[in-house]
Amino acid sequence: MSARPAPGAAPALSRAAARRAAGKPHPARSILTLAAVAGLVATVAVPAALSATGGAAPAEAAVTTLQQVAADNAQSLVVASEETPAALDRGSYSATTPEEIQTKKDEEAAKAAAAARIAAASKVASSSSSSSSSFTGAIAESIAPAGSVVRPLVSFNNFGTPYAGHKGTDYMVGGGTPIYAIADGVVVASSENGPGWGVYVKIAHNVGGQSVTSLYAHMTYGTRRVEVGQTVSAGQLIGQVGQTGRAYGTHLHLEIYVNGAWTNAESWLQANVH
Repeated sequence: MSARPAPGAAPALSRAAARRAAGKPHPARSILTLAAVAGLVATVAVPAALSATGGAAPAEAAVTTLQQVAADNAQSLVVASEETPAALDRGSYSATTPEEIQTKKDEEAAKAAAAARIAAASKVASSSSSSSSSFTGAIAESIAPAGSVVRPLVSFNNFGTPYAGHKGTDYMVGGGTPIYAIADGVVVASSENGPGWGVYVKIAHNVGGQSVTSLYAHMTYGTRRVEVGQTVSAGQLIGQVGQTGRAYGTHLHLEIYVNGAWTNAESWLQANVH
């Protein structure tokens, strides 16, 4: 005999109702849930797999974009060796290499040093009683007979220091000191404004059968006594010492050329003045 429920008991629940009451899902519904979860996992896993095989991830794409922006906005660097040689102007000269520029600088430094030495020597000469800056002694019109060879100055204090490119001999002496022609000759140039020489006189001579030219520069303004074409005698007064033109301190700048070739003025005087 089948057991019957006790009087007053509730009817027995079906299995489905029992599962619902216990909070357990239906087996078919669980399967559907698992399938949905699997689909979500595949959705996330596939892009990751593509990224691992070479696909560009969004983060990496952003990094690449930033790198491109940085490269596009990077400052350019010009290497010196890629520059073409350009002339470098340095005041009064132009050069294209450091060696040429340095050579020019050395020449200018030598000239400046020589100018300083001349100026210093001139100060020493001016401080002595025998060579004041303004000559006050008697000036003779002539100091030697015709046909002789004489020095252009009766006396001087010392020589200026020579420097590269300087032609001639500088005789340091006070301003106003008389200057005389070294030999008989004809004046070929006489100017108050020579190129660098200031006030100067140039005379052509014939000494011992040789063509000799003498040039006397830096004279005082207004002291020239001779003009172009004029014949002069040895020892004749032609002007007075000054510092016109490119001169530093009062002195006589004497140049001598023999047969057109420059020669040391002092050496030539020592060999020819008797």
